[in-house]
Amino acid sequence: MSSSLAEGIAQTREPIRYPSQGAVIGWILFDWAAQPYFTLITTFIFAPYFATYVAPDPATGQSLWGFATAASGFVIALASPVLGAIADASGRRKPWIALFGAMLVIGSMLMWFGKPGEPHTILPLLIAYAIATIGVEFATVFNNAMMPNLVPPEKIGRLSGTGWAIGYVGGILSLVLVLGFLAASPDTGKTLLGLAPWFGLDPALHEGDRISGPLTGAWFVVFVLPMFLLTPDFPAKLAPRAAIREGLRELAETLRDLPRHRSLAIFLLANMIYTDGLVSLFAFGGIYATGTFGWSTIQIGTFGIILAIAATIGAFIGGRLDDAFGSKRVIAGSLVLLLIAIAGILLVDPSHVLLIEVTPPQPGVALFASPAERAYLLLGCLIGIAGGPLQAASRTLLIRIAPRDRIAQYFGLFALTGKVTSFIGPLLIATVTALASSQKAGMAVLVLFFVAGLALLTQVRGSAD
Repeated sequence: MSSSLAEGIAQTREPIRYPSQGAVIGWILFDWAAQPYFTLITTFIFAPYFATYVAPDPATGQSLWGFATAASGFVIALASPVLGAIADASGRRKPWIALFGAMLVIGSMLMWFGKPGEPHTILPLLIAYAIATIGVEFATVFNNAMMPNLVPPEKIGRLSGTGWAIGYVGGILSLVLVLGFLAASPDTGKTLLGLAPWFGLDPALHEGDRISGPLTGAWFVVFVLPMFLLTPDFPAKLAPRAAIREGLRELAETLRDLPRHRSLAIFLLANMIYTDGLVSLFAFGGIYATGTFGWSTIQIGTFGIILAIAATIGAFIGGRLDDAFGSKRVIAGSLVLLLIAIAGILLVDPSHVLLIEVTPPQPGVALFASPAERAYLLLGCLIGIAGGPLQAASRTLLIRIAPRDRIAQYFGLFALTGKVTSFIGPLLIATVTALASSQKAGMAVLVLFFVAGLALLTQVRGSAD
């Protein structure tokens, strides 16, 4: 590197003043605020409830939910690169987070009206779910885009892992709140803690399941406030019309320049594929378990708590393994664990574990008493342990292979490409499930995503090798 270039970079970096610790904590709390949507709505409470009690049957429910997820993902794919580029050019992040956060809150609140056994609520529920999903995904994209200005580059990996872990903790607590105090078994009328549900929620009408929507919206409003109050926004740079022109120009320039960075381009493609698989796995894991074992809300929610605890531990340990062995090895190891978990899930049903016949679940016994349920629980923990490090190490690997002088721009591209094909996994799962009338056939599709992502990852070269 020439001395003039080094001096130029030094001059560029010298004025940077990173905000206070309170600003960083405010940013981290966005993950805490948003995570209950993924935990309560898309994975462990509302999605299984919809598939089991609102849709005609679990396979149809999984298919309908998948098509709604695919539709919202398609909108995200079309709009996210453009919106992200415009936001980069205009400078501001918080107005976008407020706009899309409002969509999350409104869509979540409307889920309360999805009563069991009322087919006319199916379409409105799916529309509300799509609106909320678009809102939370776009809000997350713009929140992530704030990250490079919060801490020095060498601390971004730690910040990323901490954000994921704190988000999982928020998800755990929201699940405990629903299962322990709100959602009761229709058979016993009691919650997981043996209490009558708060606010007189009726177990027969599954009001404890449906309240997860309003709770998610209220939780987001309360816990996103520290980010708005404490975390500084980017200063405004351009007026809206000029920002649109400049944003589109910069996006085109970045995409034209990307092929010159082969490893970076391959990594972004790999991340796009395996992230799609991971999101789909989390989205359909609860629905699949409900259809396979007939788990109640309390059972599926307890499974979710255990899985989230495993993911929290995985995110913290994964950060240390990242420092010790490199991001690429952590990602590869996580993908291998996910492939093992999916293979195991496909070989588990109520009366078989890995092709070995076992005693099927019996009604009225303890939680996860059967061998098949315990095996699924173990495989779920494996998914949690692998999922946290996979997401956190992916951010860190980008830092290690992207041009240092353009790290913020590539972080924006990384966030956007993580969503650009998010509709493909749910669409394939929904289509295969519908064609085969089999949840297991739909879930088998996910093997392709992780194998393809792992194969592409082997072609990435850089400091993470």
